[in-house]
Amino acid sequence: MTAAVEHTTVANELFARFGEPPFTLQSTADEIPTLWVGKEKAVEVLHYLKTGVAKPYRMLYDLTAVDERSRQRREGQPDSDFTLVYHLLSFDRNEDIRIKVPLKGDRPSAPTLTGVWESANWYEREVFDMFGVAFDGHPHLQRILMPRSWKGHPLRKEHPARATEMGIFELPEEKQNEEQALLQFNPEEYGMARQSDQTDFMFLNLGPQHPGTHGIIRIILQLHGEEIVDAVLDIGYHHRGAEKMAERQSWHTFIPYTDRVDYLGGVMNNLAYLLTVEKLAGIRVPERAQVIRVMLCEFFRLANHLLWLGTFGQDLGQMSPVFYTFIDRERVFDIVSAICGDRMHPNWFRIGGVAQDLPNGWDGLVREFVDSFPKRLNEYDSLVMKNRIIKARCIGIGCYTREEAVEWGVTGPGLRACGMEWDFRKKRPYSGYDRFDFDIPVGRNGDCYDRSVVRVEEMRQSVRIIKQCLDNMPPGDYKSDHPLATPPRKEKTMQDIETLITHFLSVTWGPVIPHGECFHGIEAVRGSNGYYLISDNDVSAYRARIRTPSFPHAQMIPYISRGHSVADLLAIIASVDYVLADIDR
Repeated sequence: MTAAVEHTTVANELFARFGEPPFTLQSTADEIPTLWVGKEKAVEVLHYLKTGVAKPYRMLYDLTAVDERSRQRREGQPDSDFTLVYHLLSFDRNEDIRIKVPLKGDRPSAPTLTGVWESANWYEREVFDMFGVAFDGHPHLQRILMPRSWKGHPLRKEHPARATEMGIFELPEEKQNEEQALLQFNPEEYGMARQSDQTDFMFLNLGPQHPGTHGIIRIILQLHGEEIVDAVLDIGYHHRGAEKMAERQSWHTFIPYTDRVDYLGGVMNNLAYLLTVEKLAGIRVPERAQVIRVMLCEFFRLANHLLWLGTFGQDLGQMSPVFYTFIDRERVFDIVSAICGDRMHPNWFRIGGVAQDLPNGWDGLVREFVDSFPKRLNEYDSLVMKNRIIKARCIGIGCYTREEAVEWGVTGPGLRACGMEWDFRKKRPYSGYDRFDFDIPVGRNGDCYDRSVVRVEEMRQSVRIIKQCLDNMPPGDYKSDHPLATPPRKEKTMQDIETLITHFLSVTWGPVIPHGECFHGIEAVRGSNGYYLISDNDVSAYRARIRTPSFPHAQMIPYISRGHSVADLLAIIASVDYVLADIDR
């Protein structure tokens, strides 16, 4: 255990409140204070961290689990078959804390946290679904990502990782009828009444195939006329098992899979993953590679927000903006393709840097864009955000306060829209963001309109950052010389048989990352995206947890939709700007 972990302020506060015996301290590569506590004390400790300590940890940033039964390197950790991992965030301290709860047995259980955090509901259902951990007192402990008929828990180590390890899929009529019956919505399961003293409620399926839902998701609405009384989100249609795939792929070959999580965020998915791997491995990324990464990330922020702006207007009845915004999105992808060789999913970032150096002529393409785009963005701003119908459809709709946003785990533009000036690029700079001059756009009302205004202003800030990358691109290497940087730079691979063999092994098996645990989060296009990785001194991750912003954001949609109309719901969905693969993974 390191001295830094041993003497953290928050650990001392917990010792003063509960005494030292309930806790075991653990050292981690990310240096986040990590404390183990028994499940009997867990809820009390977590509630105290949220409300009792000075500068409290108000946000349940993430909740997941680990199947420990096959792990080899666990020195200094309490014995457990499964471990619950609670990740809390304090905005006042600008600090995280990780609470771990050991569980024993094949059917473990723990007390629910739904009475402490609203956002715990879905997180606990996911842990139940993936690991089979029951949460005593949970109001609706059902599968959330897998079908109700699914056998087993996919993130347990004994569950197959490939379709070829499972039996042939068959869908006889009997099974099809069973699956259809399981899809029938039962309002009583969710505590929803079918009628009141004055009226019978109508239940309406919005989706799973509906253009307004922006993907395959089913929203069941409880309606009193056009007014939404309540709503239930049925997710999981887009679940592809990305976290399970990370356990079978090498550290290097998992990079393309990260692209497909938030498929509109492109290389940003790579960056969150790679920063975590690099911290675990102790790899220092050269300054030139850092700036190249920043430039590409901001281009993808522009590409995402341009698509969002056009479809946002389209969802609210404007047909023209999407054609204009897609023209500039194509210009962004032309630049990305010229630099990386591909468009939406370039898979160009690597452990230790990027795949190649910038090509000749990159600067001319980028300069032409940053010189011409601001004027066009002003036109889109006038066309969409200044439109009086758009304002009428969005102002005062889908509101939440700063406190409610933190309670539900909202980050990114959604958090900044209610007046909270929080951006991980500023508050916890990574990849050299501290060297860039840009502002953090904020709103005031936390409604559909302010969430939209923040994104439009973010595009202006992205252009500022890209221009600084263009004007101040440092010389030097595009990839680290560290032996675990994968694959090695090409000029170092063909000198002799030893370097060729090293290159071959680095590409096929990948590097062996030292054992340890690490988390790193970034300010992605939709909010905070982070990876919590556990290495057991192997060529692939023992556990890879993907904390996506869309998951908690989608969970909040029923809360901010109640009392509004069905038409308002489409504005709310558009302004939240989730991606289905980012929810389901």
